[in-house]
Amino acid sequence: MDADKTSQSQAPQAPAKTAKPAALHAVKGMNDLLPPASAQWEWLEDKVRVLMQRFAYRNLRTPIVEPTALFVRGLGEVTDIVEKEMYSFEDRLNGEHLTLRPEATAGVVRAVVEHNMLYEGPKRLYYLGPMFRHERPQRGRYRQFHQVGAEALGFAGPEIDAELIVLAQSLWQELGLRDVRLELNSLGQPPERLAHRQALIAYLEQHIDVLDEEAKRRLHTNPLRILDTKNPAMQAVAEGAPKLMDFLGEASLAHFNTLRALLDASGVSYTINPRLVRGMDYYNLTVFEFVTQSLGSQGTICGGGRYDYLIEQIGGKPAPAVGWALGVERVLELLKEQDLLPTATHADVYAIVPDASAMPVVFEALHALRSQGVSVQMHAGAGEGLGLGSMKSQFKKADASGARFALIFGADELARQEVTWKSLRDGQGQQETTPLEGLATFVTKRLS
Repeated sequence: MDADKTSQSQAPQAPAKTAKPAALHAVKGMNDLLPPASAQWEWLEDKVRVLMQRFAYRNLRTPIVEPTALFVRGLGEVTDIVEKEMYSFEDRLNGEHLTLRPEATAGVVRAVVEHNMLYEGPKRLYYLGPMFRHERPQRGRYRQFHQVGAEALGFAGPEIDAELIVLAQSLWQELGLRDVRLELNSLGQPPERLAHRQALIAYLEQHIDVLDEEAKRRLHTNPLRILDTKNPAMQAVAEGAPKLMDFLGEASLAHFNTLRALLDASGVSYTINPRLVRGMDYYNLTVFEFVTQSLGSQGTICGGGRYDYLIEQIGGKPAPAVGWALGVERVLELLKEQDLLPTATHADVYAIVPDASAMPVVFEALHALRSQGVSVQMHAGAGEGLGLGSMKSQFKKADASGARFALIFGADELARQEVTWKSLRDGQGQQETTPLEGLATFVTKRLS
């Protein structure tokens, strides 16, 4: 055998190059929330929590995934959400049909029924969280979007409708929002809606040549939604359609008029919109929306109403209920439009550490500061073997961090059991030294 060929065949082979994995991206219409924007969400959520507590509403958290039947039964089979927008799938383990929640009210009602929460009396509840609908993403409209909602279950009177509307109005005032107006309507009760539906279908059939394909599809399944059309060619027909308000009986009108009187007494202005409907089948009597002209076509930032038959539909004992939900993304967009979002938050103090050997002392000191509520950002190394960087580079990072002050744990200071305190924002860089013992007291005084 050829010796040269033998040695070549036994030579180690270089590992084969593998193709670089393709980059992965978030699902279209489902967005990452990054700092500092996440701090603005936290700020809004904190405002909501404080206000809900003021109105005695308690937080309820339901699963993101629910049985598909819950939404089919609760929202209605011929709604856009159920027909076209839900993310539904079959559980591979047991064949159960599941859906990512497209809205939260049905899940709240399911939880209230399942846990018999109304046994001890009516409940005021609120929720925050993500919802999912498969639709074309656009400004203020995403496939994963977030809602805050308030629900009052077991209350029949118009005073709770008014309370919920005042609650939402109070949030706009708390946030400083302008250009938000309330539109109000009543859908009456099922027999009244049935009489109106028959008159509406007869009227629309007389104008069949004007209806677009979507309206024709809805004509005999959900004709009320045709009145909410955005098609300019159908506006005149919608305006001339029979008005549901004209079909309301004495009790429905009394409920609506009492609600209006309570809103008037609370100083909440509104307009009556006889074409206002909601996208879910479960609404009756009061329906309302808070709308703005500042967000283009996505002008509804909050909507809700009364749903007295949903609890029974989902399997509970009949009980009245009313609620609303607001779109977090849309509210934040409106706050941004009106320059009302808080500025980015920064740490109070940046800890500069010239020598890694000082880290045990630094950790002990910073723990004491944080225990007193001081926000501290500690300088850390950029990578193995790279060290902590020069004092100059650390000061650059301290300045870029936005912190108001720097604490310098220099070798000379630590040898004297001291640390240097330096201002980063007054333009003069004033500094002083202070003993390590009692540092937390010193810092909290300087920050106050």
